Amino acid sequence: MMFRFVSILWIALFSAIGVASAETQRVVFEGTVADHKWSLKSLNPELPFDWSSYEYLVLEFKASSPQRFFLRVYNVDGMRSMWIHPLGGGVWIRAAVPLRYFRRPEDGNGLNSVSNRAQHSYWLSLRGPFGPLDAVESIGVTMEYPIGKPTLEIRSVRLSKEDPGSEVLDGKPVVDEFGQWIPDQSPRKVKNLEQLKKEWAEEEKALRPGDFNYCSYGGYLGTQAKATGFFRVEQVDGKWWFIDPDGHFFLSVGAGASGMGPGAGRTVVEGRESYYAALPPANVRPSTPARSGGGGRGFGFLGGASVSFYSWNLFRRFDEDWETKWAELAIRRMEAWGFNMGPGRVNKVWEAKPKPYLMMLGQWQGTLTSFLSLTDVYSPDFPRIVDEAAATRMAALKNDPYLVGYFIGNEPAWPGRESECVDRILAGPDTATQCELKAFLREGDNPERRKTFVMQAFERYIQVVNAAARKYDPNHLNLGIRFGRVPPDDVIRMGRFFDVTSHNIYYRYDPSPLLQKIYKLTGRPILIGEYHFCTPGYGLAAGLTQVRNQEERGVAYRYYLEHAAAVPAFVGADWFQFVDQSVTAMSNGENYNLGFVDVTDRQYRELVEASKLTHKRLPAVHAGKEPPVAREPLDPPFFR
Repeated sequence: MMFRFVSILWIALFSAIGVASAETQRVVFEGTVADHKWSLKSLNPELPFDWSSYEYLVLEFKASSPQRFFLRVYNVDGMRSMWIHPLGGGVWIRAAVPLRYFRRPEDGNGLNSVSNRAQHSYWLSLRGPFGPLDAVESIGVTMEYPIGKPTLEIRSVRLSKEDPGSEVLDGKPVVDEFGQWIPDQSPRKVKNLEQLKKEWAEEEKALRPGDFNYCSYGGYLGTQAKATGFFRVEQVDGKWWFIDPDGHFFLSVGAGASGMGPGAGRTVVEGRESYYAALPPANVRPSTPARSGGGGRGFGFLGGASVSFYSWNLFRRFDEDWETKWAELAIRRMEAWGFNMGPGRVNKVWEAKPKPYLMMLGQWQGTLTSFLSLTDVYSPDFPRIVDEAAATRMAALKNDPYLVGYFIGNEPAWPGRESECVDRILAGPDTATQCELKAFLREGDNPERRKTFVMQAFERYIQVVNAAARKYDPNHLNLGIRFGRVPPDDVIRMGRFFDVTSHNIYYRYDPSPLLQKIYKLTGRPILIGEYHFCTPGYGLAAGLTQVRNQEERGVAYRYYLEHAAAVPAFVGADWFQFVDQSVTAMSNGENYNLGFVDVTDRQYRELVEASKLTHKRLPAVHAGKEPPVAREPLDPPFFR
């Protein structure tokens, strides 16, 4: 009986995980594009060609660098692909990759939620192409613009019908008490608290207000237009400007103010406790629980499941009154570095010394069904839901002169996927929008008509939200929807319905051609809602736009922002974001080196010094009195 039980258990285990490969594969990524491919049998003689009945591709690998790479599966009729982002680098991990992410695209309410997927030991970004896995021929890895000849070792490849879990397999703990990646040995790494305190003190001693010619609202002294008591936009001598409440010309220059404060860099620790040498003490609580979400493990702010090492380091720096003292330092940094946008009136310090800010009002669908961010706009409840949301969200904002304006949405996922969006609506629950769609398609069903329906529904969404926002807040600018990637022209044209049209633009060093196109299609001034330049290192991945090193981050910052400012429609840009993300990733999977400061609250000096130079030049460049900087980054832009 015992023999039969063991046999059944072994058969079940064999069915779930397959057989591991016998030989470790090692590749070195070099050149502009490094591509490596293996036949299935060379990786594991037991791998079948038909993967239809399996749910996971299970890899054991060690990457020397946190730089992302493509994992590609070659089927007889084409390639399936996704990005793999190893956490930290330098340790063996098991990655149980869900095969459904190769087979079909995902749904979600934004580009981030559609593409990013967090796992314990790595994270992935869904890119496509997608398709069946019934005739697999080979597996490959590709890295574009590898930095420093990174290596990848693979010692096991197998298939599984059950999830064996994705884990760090050796070298634990991998994160030290400061939130740094232990295997990383770069010179920047902090060794002890005494070193940190010394560097913190040196920065504070050196901080001095810069000469950026800002008034109390962050507008440029010596300029004058009509003062209305609130921010507005005006075209002067062919150039668009924000006009501040006192009538000064203003360009919005921010560094991810919404993510710059305590709680930045939150990471999930539940189920991964062994990854950390130490966790924030459970008896330390944020001093403003209403702002932070209240309670949780130390500086988690999201319950006991997650923590912020950045906040723990702020506590080490400032002790009990750390939130107040952090805000005071943040204001000193803004004034020294030339940023004129803050996080809003989030505590007593920002109340006493407010800075202009932007507000994201988020989604408006309430409990209504959405597919790829497209809401059930034909529901009779939609106008009521939007009206109630606008009344609630905007009542406390409408008289604040420091509020520049609000975004009504962020990175809808459906642009370019209209036909798929229609399929999802038709396959979904009964809704008013589904009823409208079926009636519309009875007159003809083809890609162009499907796109027409989605665009009409989206325009209805915009008009209903815009009307409610204007009803409850006539004083502030409608900054529109922050569109992501490069949407089709007819989507870009929707920006004409806003006071300012906003785009998150990551894909190039010089965004001016795209800005000129957007202006031609909309006629509206343009705000860049997000951009950044990152480099892999310190256990962190390169962000959405990769550069070679920290010096090149500064070079790219200057080149990008000054060339954007030279476009007449430009009115501002907001870097994403102020603080590096956690080495063990945010809840959405991202672990980017995107900060002006790192997890230990130390500045990236190359980026800071470059930004100060450009911030002083920005009004002259925008006015056409000075040309944008000519020095380009060394490598071509690499956008994921």
